[in-house]
Amino acid sequence: MNHLAGETSPYLLQHAHNPVDWYPWGPEALARARAEDRPIFLSIGYAACHWCHVMERESFEDEATAARLNADFVAIKVDREERPDLDAIYMRAVQAMTGQGGWPMSVFLTPLGRPFYGGTYFPGASRHGMPAFRDVLEAVATAWRDRRAEVESLALRLSEAIGGAPGAVAEPVPGTPARDTGATGGGPEGQANPVALPSRAPKVEPAVLDRAAAALDASFDRGNGGWGTAPKFPQAAAIEFLIARAAAGRDGRLLSLAERALDAMADGGIHDQLGGGFHRYSTDAGWYLPHFEKMLYDNAQLARVYLHAYQLTGEPRHARVAERTLAYLRREMATPEGLFAASQDADADGVEGATYGWTLDEFTQVLGPAAPLAATAYGITGAGRWDGRNVLCRAADVATLAAMHGIDVDEAVARLEEARRRLFAARAARPQPARDDKALASWNGLAIGAFAEAARVLGRPEDLAAAATAADAALRLLVGPDGRVRRSWRDGRAALPGYLEDHAHLADGLLALYAATFEERWFVAARSLADAAMAHFADPAGGFWDTADDHEPLIARPRSLEDGALPSGSAILVAVLLRLAALTGEQAYRAAAESALPQVSDLAARYPTGFAAWLQAIDLATATIDEVAIVGPLADPGTQTLIRAAASGFHPHRVVAVSEDPGASRIELLQSRFALRGRPTAFVCRDFSCRQPVTEPEALAAQLAD
Repeated sequence: MNHLAGETSPYLLQHAHNPVDWYPWGPEALARARAEDRPIFLSIGYAACHWCHVMERESFEDEATAARLNADFVAIKVDREERPDLDAIYMRAVQAMTGQGGWPMSVFLTPLGRPFYGGTYFPGASRHGMPAFRDVLEAVATAWRDRRAEVESLALRLSEAIGGAPGAVAEPVPGTPARDTGATGGGPEGQANPVALPSRAPKVEPAVLDRAAAALDASFDRGNGGWGTAPKFPQAAAIEFLIARAAAGRDGRLLSLAERALDAMADGGIHDQLGGGFHRYSTDAGWYLPHFEKMLYDNAQLARVYLHAYQLTGEPRHARVAERTLAYLRREMATPEGLFAASQDADADGVEGATYGWTLDEFTQVLGPAAPLAATAYGITGAGRWDGRNVLCRAADVATLAAMHGIDVDEAVARLEEARRRLFAARAARPQPARDDKALASWNGLAIGAFAEAARVLGRPEDLAAAATAADAALRLLVGPDGRVRRSWRDGRAALPGYLEDHAHLADGLLALYAATFEERWFVAARSLADAAMAHFADPAGGFWDTADDHEPLIARPRSLEDGALPSGSAILVAVLLRLAALTGEQAYRAAAESALPQVSDLAARYPTGFAAWLQAIDLATATIDEVAIVGPLADPGTQTLIRAAASGFHPHRVVAVSEDPGASRIELLQSRFALRGRPTAFVCRDFSCRQPVTEPEALAAQLAD
C-alpha cells in the first residue's frame, strides 16, 4: 500500500494499492522531490473517468512500469475534483505544450513544481501514433539526466508564460496571470479551447448580448440540436442564456433553438430513458451513444434549464425531464448526510456502459407481448447500433405509436410507463456503476439550486425537502466557524480549503432556496458566503481569483474565466452579488460585480459557448431589475396570491422578498414597508424608485408588466 491509503477521495483510494509509490499532493511529496533531486510525475484524474481507469490497468498496475516510475520520479496523484486549482494550472501547461488537454492528465515537473513535459492518456504499449507510457518515462528520465539545464530553462519559461512567478511552489506568487488559456480539457476526456485575455474595456454594453446570441444562432447544429460535433456536450449554460433572452422578448428564434437542443437531448441516448438523468456527453453528433458516466453537476444544471424552459413555455415535456432527473439524484446520488455524491462511473464490471445496453432478445424476455410497442418507442433493433446492442432513445412519439399499434394515446402512455418500470427493475439486477460518494461544495450548491427551483415551480415537497436537507448539511459540515467553505466532505471529514466556485455556487443555491421558502436563514447564509468571497478572493484591480488570499502558494494563482464542466465561479459570484445588491441596496456588491465584467465581455461575445455564464451575468448587470417586497404572513392566502403574481413564469431579472414583520427582517428591501390597511401588500421598485403599494395580484401584475 502506498501513501494514498489515508485519503478521503475515492479516486485516490482507487490507486492506494497500485505498485506505484503514489503520494497525495502536499509537503511530504514536494520535500522528497527536492531532497532527492528527482522530477515529479503528476497524474490528475477523477473517479468516473474511463480513460483514467484504462491507464491504471495498463500502466499503474503493471509491476515493471511501476518500478521504472518509482526509480526515477516522485509520483503524485491528484483528484481534479478536489483540487481544481492544480488542475487549472497544469492543464494550461499541457495545453501550451500540446495544443490540447484532458483527463487523465500526465505532467512532469521539476522538483520546484514547474512543468516541462506533459500529455493526457499514454497507452501501455505504443499504438495509433502514441508512445507507450514506459517509453515516455525513459525519455523524460534521460532528458532530466543528460539535458538538465535545457529542461529547467524550458520549465521556467513555461511557468512564467502560464502565469507563474520565478519562485518555486513553496514561495508566494504575487501578481496577475500573464494570460489565461482557459483550460476546458481535451484528448480522451475533453476538448481544448485556449483563449488569451484582452485588456480590460471601460464599460460593458448590452450589444455584447446581441452579438453572442447571433453567434449561437449561426453556429447551432440545426440537424441534431446543440453546438459542435462529436464529442458533443450539453451546453446547459448556453441554453440558459437563450431562454433568458427569449424571456426578455428579444428574439423568438432563440427560444426555438433552446427547445430544439433540449428536445434532442431528451430524446437521445445521452438521456437515461429508464432511470432519468443525463450521461456526461455524446460520442456522436446526434446524441445517440453517450459516454456513460453521470455527473452531479450536469444533472443539476440540466434539471434547472428544463425547469426554466417549462416556466417560459408551459410545455409539460420539459417539466417531466426535470422531474425525472431530480428523482434520479434523490434515488441514486443522495448521501447519508443529505448531501449529493459527485458521480457515477461509466463502467460496470470493467465494461463501459454495461448497465445500459439492450438487445431485442433482452427486451422480449423482460416484456413478453409488450416488447414490440416498447421496442418501437425506444428504437430497439435486432442488429443494434452499438456493438450489437442498443442504447435506449425516444424514437417515436406516443401518437405515432398508438396509431401503429391500433390503440388510443392514453393506452399507449400507460403501456409504455409499465414497460419502463419493468425494464428499469430488470436493469437494476445488472452490475451497477460505482459511485464516487464524496460531496463537493460547489456541485452541491448547483443541486440545492435545482431542487429549490423545482420546489418553487412544480410544488413538489420531496424536492423542497431535498434542497433544505442538503443546504442544512452543507452549512453544518462544509462551512466553518469563520464563514468559509471547505471543498469536500467524505467519510466524516471535511477536506481542503474551498475555492471561489464553492462559495459562489453554494451562495447561489441558498438564494434559490430563499426564493422557494422565504426563510431568511437561507438569505443570511448566502450573504455571508458572498461576503467571505469578496474578502478573500477579490482582485483589487477587478474580478476574482479562483483561490483565496491565504491559499497554499503554487507556481501561479489561477483565475479561470471560461465555463468548464461547471459555470465559471466568477460569473456565478457576479450574478449572486447583483441579486444581493438588489435585495439589500448595498452598492459595494454591485461595484464588485461590475469590476469583473469588462475583462470578459468581448470574449463572451466571440465565444458564447465558453462564456455563457458570463453572458447571463452581463444580461443581469445591464437589465433593469424588478425589486418586489411583499409584506404579509406566508400562511395568508392574500400573501400567496401576491407571491404567485410576482414569482410565476420565468423572470431572471426579478428578485422577490417576503416578510410578515419587515422591521425585523435582515433584508433591506423590506425595511420601512408596511401592510396597507392591514392587508398583504406588495411594493415594486426599479432603479431606486418605487411604485404605489398594491394589495391585489392583478394590480401587482400590471405594475410588473409596465
